[in-house]
Amino acid sequence: MTEELNMIYDELRSSNQKSIEHLENELMKVRAGKATPSMLTSVMVDYYGAPTPILQVANISTMDARTITVQPWEKAMLGEISKGIINSNLGFAPQNNGEIIIISVPPLTEERRRELVKKAKAECEHAKVGIRNNRKDALDMVKDMKTEGLSEDMTKDAEVVVQNVTDSYIKIVDDVFDLKETDIMTI
Repeated sequence: MTEELNMIYDELRSSNQKSIEHLENELMKVRAGKATPSMLTSVMVDYYGAPTPILQVANISTMDARTITVQPWEKAMLGEISKGIINSNLGFAPQNNGEIIIISVPPLTEERRRELVKKAKAECEHAKVGIRNNRKDALDMVKDMKTEGLSEDMTKDAEVVVQNVTDSYIKIVDDVFDLKETDIMTI
């Protein structure tokens, strides 16, 4: 029985870690004022009729803290890449100079910073919901084991362990949010 409980704990930790990784990936898309290539990772480009991630058709780099450059591997893709950036609703106005696409990242206003903090907070809440769902699944498995003969004491102990694991991951989400909020609100 303890081996099965350890499997439940491992599965819970693994699922929660995936929730944290997903959160971190989503928060990378929330820009904090400095230009980074990761701002464009969600952009899809029409590559000869097939939606393709921008990273598969161009090289993305930063010239300075306010400028992103996109160097397509085929010059014919300049227009499609510009269209993909505009359609991604990131709020960028790409400039095509015939060779590369230049994106000036405007400085964030106080109002926009607050909006981004709200967006980051919403992403963190989604992560917490995922972690709580993982807790529910783990507790359901523990209850199933109880009906199969797990003692009352071991059931209570397992529930405490599941709750402690859940609390530790909720704390990680809160810490990640605090870091992101500081990053966004720092000028």
